[in-house]
Amino acid sequence: MNSIINKVLLSVTIGLSTMTTQAQEVAGDSVMQHVKGNKFSIGGYGEVAYSRNFFSDHVSRYSQPEQHKDDPSHGRFDIPHAVVYMGYDFGKGWTFGTEIEFEHGGTGIAYEKEDEEGGEWEQETEKGGEVELEQFWIQKAFSKAAHLRFGHIVVPVGLTNAHHEPLNFFTVYRPEGENTILPCTWHQTGVSFWGRYKDFRYEAQFLAGLNADNFTNINWIKKGPSSPLEFEVANKYGVALRIDNYSIPGLRIGVSGYYGESIGNSFPRNANGVDAEYKGQVAVGAIDFTYQGHNWVVRGQADYGYLGDADQLKYVYNRLNSKSPYKHSAFVSKNAYAIGIEAGYDVFSQIQKLRKDDQKLYIFGRYEQYNPYACNTKGTAYDYTEVKRMAVGVNYHPVHQIVIKAEYSKRFLKSLYNNEPSVNIGVAYEGFFL
Repeated sequence: MNSIINKVLLSVTIGLSTMTTQAQEVAGDSVMQHVKGNKFSIGGYGEVAYSRNFFSDHVSRYSQPEQHKDDPSHGRFDIPHAVVYMGYDFGKGWTFGTEIEFEHGGTGIAYEKEDEEGGEWEQETEKGGEVELEQFWIQKAFSKAAHLRFGHIVVPVGLTNAHHEPLNFFTVYRPEGENTILPCTWHQTGVSFWGRYKDFRYEAQFLAGLNADNFTNINWIKKGPSSPLEFEVANKYGVALRIDNYSIPGLRIGVSGYYGESIGNSFPRNANGVDAEYKGQVAVGAIDFTYQGHNWVVRGQADYGYLGDADQLKYVYNRLNSKSPYKHSAFVSKNAYAIGIEAGYDVFSQIQKLRKDDQKLYIFGRYEQYNPYACNTKGTAYDYTEVKRMAVGVNYHPVHQIVIKAEYSKRFLKSLYNNEPSVNIGVAYEGFFL
């Protein structure tokens, strides 16, 4: 029995090692990556984190920064993500995959302090249930170069959405810039065509549009796919594209983008006024890369977004209706951006005993800059949204599937505001059990 278990663990370890060495293709494929002829597979990933933030958590820390310069620090424990993967191979090229995620303990309803609404307490419905289905699809494979996937799928726009699992970034939490301006993990219902030919992987998706009622000044389109309803509204539609190249050993370079309309993609649909007159076009372009070689891991990305008719969003029907479950007060920016780069070196590669034992200890640094409100709308400014952030720390891998993370980070804001240092510690795993 022990020999069988050891063989299974060795097989999973080898598979994960190959994934790490060759740069994982995209998170959207991870559910089925390790099936390899098995009928059923089950796995997942999870994160436990502790943070101590050495800055104020008061709602007016940006509107009255001078009054909160010396406020006490605050700490928190969190379970950012706990995910279960399941996949099944029906045969003849037909497969099924699903990813069930519990976020921050798994409840769908929570009380939040809305900074953009004067610190008002609100009960927010993140999703109509206690858990989220990030993936739920049926797929037909015609060849390595052609697959059709139907259902709820990951939208691989940007580095983090394409590689959102915890072994694919050094920081304790997902990279902050993309996680601020874009849905993360971005998942919607639609149809995907994808494949790999020679050194290229490509994917095209047709999706339900984003909902402009959910756009905000501090998170731009981040909550656009969310719906408090029992269904995903599809009055408008969007398309997403991604191409990755693997020509250079150890290097993956990807470009991705999204385009769709957002005003009027809501319920109830208003046939008059702003909702009918404007479209709210959303366009996002991104480039990213991952390099793994010579004991280094380097990752980087740049994302830029455009929102048409941004100055009209405040006046759409559901945002004017005080009883609707949508945002009401703040303007939304026409533009948003996020850039970031991180690099880590495995110091255990220089210690023969640890290298043979396949343990790794990365010392890393990260820098990013982002702004979800990069363009003032109707002369309204939110200068605290412009952030530069640095982080330094370590990632220790006792085995391939587990990482222990620790970092010191600091947000640098405009001189009017107080900078925001913090210490974060986390433990995460990712693996398949069957």
